[in-house]
Amino acid sequence: MSSHSATPIVPVILSGGSGTRLWPVSRASLPKQFCALLGADTMIQATAARAMGAGFAAPVVVCNDDHRFLVAEQLREAGVAGSRIVLEPVGRNSAPAILAAALLVADHTPDAVLWMMAADHAVDDLPALHAALAIAVAAARAGKIVTFGMQPTKPETGYGYIEVGGALPGLAGASVVARFVEKPDAATAAAFVAGERHLWNSGMFVFTAATLIAEMERFEPGVVASVRASLAGRREDPDFIRLEPVAFTACKSISIDFAVAERTDRAVVVPTSAGWTDVGSWAAMWELGAKDAAGNVLVGDAMVEDAANCYVRTDRALAAIVGLDDAVLVVTEDAVLAMHRDRAQDVKKIVDRLRADDRPQATAHNRVQRPWGFYESLIVGPGFQVKRIVVKPGQKLSLQSHKFRAEHWVVVGGIAIVTRDTETFTLNVNENIFLPLGCVHRLENPGTDLMTLIEVQIGSYTGEDDIVRYEDIYSRV
Repeated sequence: MSSHSATPIVPVILSGGSGTRLWPVSRASLPKQFCALLGADTMIQATAARAMGAGFAAPVVVCNDDHRFLVAEQLREAGVAGSRIVLEPVGRNSAPAILAAALLVADHTPDAVLWMMAADHAVDDLPALHAALAIAVAAARAGKIVTFGMQPTKPETGYGYIEVGGALPGLAGASVVARFVEKPDAATAAAFVAGERHLWNSGMFVFTAATLIAEMERFEPGVVASVRASLAGRREDPDFIRLEPVAFTACKSISIDFAVAERTDRAVVVPTSAGWTDVGSWAAMWELGAKDAAGNVLVGDAMVEDAANCYVRTDRALAAIVGLDDAVLVVTEDAVLAMHRDRAQDVKKIVDRLRADDRPQATAHNRVQRPWGFYESLIVGPGFQVKRIVVKPGQKLSLQSHKFRAEHWVVVGGIAIVTRDTETFTLNVNENIFLPLGCVHRLENPGTDLMTLIEVQIGSYTGEDDIVRYEDIYSRV
């Protein structure tokens, strides 16, 4: 995309969703935007890549505190430099999030054009999207609030729609928004597609920072006051911008659609066919996947026999389907989902039940990502737990102690430096150390390769919250 003026376009990526309809791959600890669902890149990496190069500034990413290291690491892996990562202390929907980004940008360049994108959408035709963006940027610089309307490919009840009004004078390719329409029933959706005056609402917006702030002041002055106060009290470090929690928590929860888009007289839509989808369900994943001659999508070590139009995904054991049509089978290390493709919207009901039963599978994977690497539980029993811990080169865990458990560590890969109270030890492969209950300890990897150890915990309680941190390079408490 080429620049339209000296001021580059600022991508604003909202990364707040939990993606429960893509359980068990997507969970609260690792939502779908951080998963490689459609190729080698994760969804947030693919989103950032749409706005890289000439004419684009580094992105502003708004996410919650729990996901900050995932965002930073995945952007680093994707070669995205200079991003500003804004941390929400609590979720307050999209309007406060985008307003925080707009106010941050407006501190230096109020006339900057912002391109707001969700981190978890897919786009097939990037040139088509960039062509629409060029029109949207021109409209935004004329003071409009612009959205992309996607040409429907079928009657979809899971999306909102935009009714297209008259052409925007002086700007070919843009039209006035007649109205926004909530998710319709099947008959209404079919009528919309047949009538050719309704487009899918992509949820992407383009506007200048000044225009968005002015419209928010007009319609939601209380939200603006709260977000301004939160931004004024922010804490910044080299990696993150932390919004002040009291003012932000007091903010009204409202979407950008309800706060501005559906109320403003500046709403403009740019129609496009960019192969867009919000990747909201396993049925959508089937539609997007590469199919065999019988219409099956197979991901991982998957096999079908006498099956048609099925979606099978596994990241662990062999998964096989025999004699089924329109089925979905998803296998992870600790959960299996099987259902009819037509019931894809009901996965959330399973997640709700798991949450009600306080089951860990509702929110967390067995492999838990940390800024220093990851750990995964191998065996849990009464009074003990066995974990595999992998530490990235040059990283170290917090200086910590435990109230209820002792630990045995055995290094099985790389080199470990272990602090135990006042002593320091260097451990190589096949060497071990005992950490008695209550001792103050730390683990670090001084090498250039991954360091792997097996941890055996023994005690009356082996939960993750049995930890007292004394020092942490990642500013965790």
